[in-house]
Amino acid sequence: MDQQLIKSLIDAMASSDLSELEFSQDGWTLRLARGTALPAPTPAPAHSAVAAVRPTADATTVAEAVVAAPLDAVPRTLAAPLYGVLHLRPSPDEPPFVQLGQPVRAGQTLCVIEAMKVFNEVQATHDAVVQAVLAASGQEVDAGQPLFRFA
Repeated sequence: MDQQLIKSLIDAMASSDLSELEFSQDGWTLRLARGTALPAPTPAPAHSAVAAVRPTADATTVAEAVVAAPLDAVPRTLAAPLYGVLHLRPSPDEPPFVQLGQPVRAGQTLCVIEAMKVFNEVQATHDAVVQAVLAASGQEVDAGQPLFRFA
């Protein structure tokens, strides 16, 4: 997989509202995802090119990398993974998914974003305590917009 192809895939994703894109060619797989919980990548040396990832890494390897990350690398905010209408409650007559000061566990549903009549659950990426809710229920949110801040 050459660098020009990777760049064109990145550009295609950036100009669309896709949240994920996966492309395979000649035994190589490139997966691009928006709004993931992985820590920020470290800068690559100036001489290296963008590299595709062999399909050997699995979800447990990625999860272990996040758990083993230093405390400073744990995200303090959670951003919307896609554009849509934010819902902080499962339904209008039920309590909110989470409240200020509440501890949450990785994988716990924090809210739902409705896009094109599909309700997409937004889950906690790590164990934390909800410090602030940064958007209101019923509000339209953009992909990448911060929704929650954690202590």
